[in-house]
Amino acid sequence: MPIKDILTVLDLAGDQPAAKYALEFGRNYDAHVTGLAVSFEPVVPAFAAAPMPVDYLQAAHEQAVAAATEAKKEFDELARLAGVKSESRLAEILTGGPLENVLVHCRPTDLVVIGQANPDKPEPMRELLIETVLFESGVPVLLVPYIGSKSFQPKNVLVGWDGSSTATRAIHAALPVLEKAEKITVLVVEKKATKATGQPGADVANYLARHNMDVTVEVVTNPQAGIADTVLNHVSDNSNDLVVMGGYGHSRMREFLFGGATREILEAMTVPVLMAH
Repeated sequence: MPIKDILTVLDLAGDQPAAKYALEFGRNYDAHVTGLAVSFEPVVPAFAAAPMPVDYLQAAHEQAVAAATEAKKEFDELARLAGVKSESRLAEILTGGPLENVLVHCRPTDLVVIGQANPDKPEPMRELLIETVLFESGVPVLLVPYIGSKSFQPKNVLVGWDGSSTATRAIHAALPVLEKAEKITVLVVEKKATKATGQPGADVANYLARHNMDVTVEVVTNPQAGIADTVLNHVSDNSNDLVVMGGYGHSRMREFLFGGATREILEAMTVPVLMAH
């Protein structure tokens, strides 16, 4: 299915690397791009000894809305300069509260683009926002490193393959991108050699080759590092400009509270990662 509708969650500070990637992506695929600025409303502590001053709450509210409004203006100007069909929206949520006000904007779209958490410019709930959009929106998510991306049209793509339904969904979501790539590597990481006949990853490589793609398979057996480090090392050694992979794990709690390949890659990624769950 072609990518014709993209939503990007805007950063509230910095150079907007995710928005820039989404707009260039939209220009390459003639897609409509929506910029969503999130206003994080202040929380009133239930244990406060005295009621919070009304003027303080009002000022905090106005500051949150102003930051989101400024992000919208920046996006609108970037979209104008890029010549991309676009619109911008604002969603208000309670800091630490449910994210349904964000998810309702994410679900009726082909792809959500969001920036990696930036340790130098931390934003409220960014990791939780990424987790929730990935696991609850039902839409593939493209995560952009906070350092930005040199390439807006991926040519050398790494596909992480473990035979799972999440990896399958990621590949199907990425087909429009993979079809324009010059080189695709299917990476299979095995903790131990399997006794199954045939090369691991051959079936999915054949599937992609039938779409006229240049595909090779690499199998890493009994890696010296974990899955995440193996993937990241391959990206560094082979100059991949996009990673396509499933959002691994059966349990959000297990993966995001106790670690896992998904979280490790999101924390250390240096190129955009397209994920599906």
